[in-house]
Amino acid sequence: MKKSTAAIMVIFALLFGSLLTLAATGSLFPEQAAGQSAAAAVTDGGLDSKESKKLGTAINLIEDYYYAGVDREKLIDGAVNGMMEALGDPYSNYMAKETAEKFEESIEGSFTGIGAEVSSENGKITIVSPIKGSPADKAGLKAKDIILSVNGESLTGMDLNDAVAKIRGPKGSVAKLAVQRTGSGQALTFDIVRDDVKLETVYAKMEDDRIGVIEITQFSMNTAERFKEELKKLESQGMKGLVIDVRNDPGGVLPVVIDIAEQFVPKGKTVVQVEDKEKKRDVTKSNGSGKPYPVAVLINKGSASASEILAGALQQSAGAKLIGENSFGKGTVQTSFEKQLGDGSLLKITIAKWLTPNGSWIHGKGILPDIAVAQPAYFSAAPIDKTKTLQYNSNSEDVKNAQIMLQGLGFKPGRQDGYFDAGTKAAVKKFQASVKLAATGGIDAKTAQSLEAALIKAIQNPVNDNQRNRGIAEIRKEIAAQASKS
Repeated sequence: MKKSTAAIMVIFALLFGSLLTLAATGSLFPEQAAGQSAAAAVTDGGLDSKESKKLGTAINLIEDYYYAGVDREKLIDGAVNGMMEALGDPYSNYMAKETAEKFEESIEGSFTGIGAEVSSENGKITIVSPIKGSPADKAGLKAKDIILSVNGESLTGMDLNDAVAKIRGPKGSVAKLAVQRTGSGQALTFDIVRDDVKLETVYAKMEDDRIGVIEITQFSMNTAERFKEELKKLESQGMKGLVIDVRNDPGGVLPVVIDIAEQFVPKGKTVVQVEDKEKKRDVTKSNGSGKPYPVAVLINKGSASASEILAGALQQSAGAKLIGENSFGKGTVQTSFEKQLGDGSLLKITIAKWLTPNGSWIHGKGILPDIAVAQPAYFSAAPIDKTKTLQYNSNSEDVKNAQIMLQGLGFKPGRQDGYFDAGTKAAVKKFQASVKLAATGGIDAKTAQSLEAALIKAIQNPVNDNQRNRGIAEIRKEIAAQASKS
């Protein structure tokens, strides 16, 4: 029986940017436990008289002269939030009490929101990765998408906490997102119905030729345990090789990914290095024994943080091949401070950067795959605007996306440049007939919805997953190579 966590209300994963956090008990640096020396730095830092006077005077002036009533607690929260923003680090954040509670839930594996992890990059609210099976995932949001607005309200330049509050909402309500996507000349619109999401972080399956596939959707506190359970099951079935899929995995808890990596990295070899502000490095060596079978890791631009640690460790210290696309590029470590603030609020602070076993810092660059494999074009097709009917002789980005969908579904419009010609009209008619709609040749709301629903089924079908199929093929080759040597 798989363990799972049912989210209450809605999903928006991890809340504040791609997360790589230390366990609540402390840090990788032995002399710096999160509740000890690091905490002391927070509580003993203090303000000199000039700094204290400046802040106190600002609060007094606002309370005395601001034209409307002032909430003093909000002023203090705003001051702390401003200090965190001044760091210019999208992964260091201040969270007021309510938000902090949800953040702690996220580390345990429960989430609230639409199902897409977000970060703030240069004032833009950016998708790190949609959660598998979430409303955002089903709607078609992609890693690196920029959310321009929610229900008509612009998010550009908005504080990340405020933006998240706009994205959240009650179950069944609609978040209408305007999204900027690289390669698209106009903003895309997504109507996402907020919903409960059942979240499982580990999925496993045995493919033909006894090749196992394990997908990790994120690294929550119970993920290592779940991974070991599924790995043991596959091995007991005589597994000969393994594909680990961390595509669109936004990261999670550092000790968890180390625990998983040690299953494959031989004893004494490096899993990860963590470097603090003094350039002191803590090198984590594996206590594992490695595996006798070949391993491949699938990555893409939504593979971030802990996913990249796993990919780097297995590539450089366990001989695994990386297959897919360049990863996200998040190479820092955070820890959270809650008790020190005393009111339920929380600071999440970047305390170090992590390096791959060979000492590379992948921040802002990502990890390159050993074998680059792109998905079919229709995997990136954007939703069609359903407020207008697309007709013969029109030319638009929506028509282009419809053509890409039709081609991917096997209806062959003959072109994918956005011009609605006779070939496109014929392809639309064939599709409409296949789903028992009136074969008008125009793309109205019902046709657009049917196209998108059919496309989602095609994307979810493993047969069409180029990266997964290549990973399995590479493992099959390695198994054959091993057999020929024995």
